Amino acid sequence: MSAAPPHPGVLDDRYGRVARDLRVSLTDKCNLRCSYCMPAEGLPWLAGPDLLTDDEIVRLVGVAVRRLGVTEVRFTGGEPLIRPGLTRIVAAVAALEPRPRISLTTNGIGLDRVAPALAAAGLDRVNVSLDTLDPDRFARLTRRPRLPDVLAGLAGALAAGLAPVKVNSVLMRGINDDEAPALLRFALAHGYELRFIEQMPLDAQHGWDRAAMVTADEILTALGDAFALVPDPAHRGAAPAETWLVDGGPARVGVIASVTRPFCGDCDRTRLTADGQIRNCLFATEESDLRGALRGGADDAELARRWQQATRGKRAGHGIDDPTFLRPARPMSAIGG
Repeated sequence: MSAAPPHPGVLDDRYGRVARDLRVSLTDKCNLRCSYCMPAEGLPWLAGPDLLTDDEIVRLVGVAVRRLGVTEVRFTGGEPLIRPGLTRIVAAVAALEPRPRISLTTNGIGLDRVAPALAAAGLDRVNVSLDTLDPDRFARLTRRPRLPDVLAGLAGALAAGLAPVKVNSVLMRGINDDEAPALLRFALAHGYELRFIEQMPLDAQHGWDRAAMVTADEILTALGDAFALVPDPAHRGAAPAETWLVDGGPARVGVIASVTRPFCGDCDRTRLTADGQIRNCLFATEESDLRGALRGGADDAELARRWQQATRGKRAGHGIDDPTFLRPARPMSAIGG
């Protein structure tokens, strides 16, 4: 198709999609070793000089918000809570005009201690990863016995007003695929919003097997045996989760079916890695460097122009079902969710 020139002040691509949701990875490091993400021994971490500084992150987020129409900013990792300057970064982004909505995706370890400070700094809400309620399974999955810390983090986030508190769960066949109803009961009992996520081919070990993946249909069947689910009448928009009302509502449960029900045509996300690379998709095989331009003296207008140019190259879809699909070189921990 012929490509129209980019529109001033927005991050639009050749297919008419506009990116308004920015995912910012603050670090590739993590204090868990989830089996579907990284090996037990961890990964080679990015070198300190390669990481964006706090001020560089705030400046690039400012370019996205003030010049490119971004309205949502989510901080991710790795594990963003281990970034020493997190609270200061949140406060600086909350001070931008226009102010974006600010969220955080975390494993929840230590969240109970910092949630009040993050809320005071301007954080609006959190997503916390929790794949099992069984302490032994948690230890096997994450290779760390930290389930009580995650549960404390969830409670602390809710107490600090970081609502809605969303829980992200990945089910794996033969490991925790029997826990869908229990996880939903837990979320309903505590006032959390549960989202199941299909396991994606973003593990560092390249061990993902589509045939072994627990699909959205399987998840919904398991939930439907325990609850009455009806499609959520609310407009989904660009949200990645399809949602259902539980037992008549108002509680909802969502499924992010990136593999079996891709939503690429409505994608409104752009990503900034911890080392200053722009990625248009979790599964992109190419990146665009903003760190080099920033450190080379580029002004904000030039940084915005480069970001727009990178966005124009966004593909129509992730292509997981295409025989030519190539997994990205970076694992999820180095991309940011």
